[in-house]
Amino acid sequence: MMGFSAMLAQLITIAILVLFPTSSSAAIPTTTVIAKPDCDDHCGNVKIPYPFGMTKDCYLNKFFFINCDVSFNPPKVFLRSSNLNVTDIFLDKGQIQILKYVSYDCYDRQGNNTDNQLYSLSLSKFTVSDTENKFTAVGCDTYAIVQGFKGDGQPYTAGCMSICDQKEAVIVDSCSGAGCCQLSIPEGLQNWTVKLDSYYNHTNVSDFNLCSYAFVAKESEFTFTKDSFQDLAHREKLPLVLDWSIGNQTCEVAQMDMDNYACKAVNSICTPLPRVKGSGYICNCPNGYQGNPYLLDGCQGMIILDV
Repeated sequence: MMGFSAMLAQLITIAILVLFPTSSSAAIPTTTVIAKPDCDDHCGNVKIPYPFGMTKDCYLNKFFFINCDVSFNPPKVFLRSSNLNVTDIFLDKGQIQILKYVSYDCYDRQGNNTDNQLYSLSLSKFTVSDTENKFTAVGCDTYAIVQGFKGDGQPYTAGCMSICDQKEAVIVDSCSGAGCCQLSIPEGLQNWTVKLDSYYNHTNVSDFNLCSYAFVAKESEFTFTKDSFQDLAHREKLPLVLDWSIGNQTCEVAQMDMDNYACKAVNSICTPLPRVKGSGYICNCPNGYQGNPYLLDGCQGMIILDV
């Protein structure tokens, strides 16, 4: 047990620090409210900040409705009535992260096609993030094509080829065409379909590579290695980042209708989106503040303590 003298010394030290603080300081965040009053702010392990919500009057409009499926343990988050499994929501960037299937095309050693599954994605409002995602194909007898449309209706088609004659020839941490190839995603892409095929049905590389894989996914979530040929056979889904925005107006136009203007916090900032990504805007808290700019009093200042 601490003696009286030690306790007195500790109290004197605390008093000195309070009365005569040092020059260094630390910022402690205030408690942050992320959902509207009387609305749940979690589904399983995922935070659900407004403008997203799970029940009536808890989300901004139908595009931000979240379906919390409690039949899973823990519960899973789905975007509206789709099968898009949401794993994270980022207010500051105007982005959500979902899980999307990996497409594959497999053969036996005689070159017979044994399994093939090609996936697509169609979005009505959100777009595929061009800054976070890449189109990637993996295999040593592989060519892959991604086709789709951008939000402005413009078609998009691109492809890449990945060739190698032995496992040792692949370049680790690189998707330059030897075992792995990669392409950037255009701004504003709203839907895509993957096409995947082989030149020789993998017969020339059947001792170490019987499948081709292709996916649009978050770039930081995939690193190519010599084991990727086997690892992807057991990795059904990869994270994919989507961009979202409020409405279809610029900040200037939206601010003319304050009743429907989404940036509700007094000191919130309206951030316009590049036109090529589609119209609309997102809201942010200014430097020195944190919280949810879509709520009244949602941007809270940091408490600065001298230490």
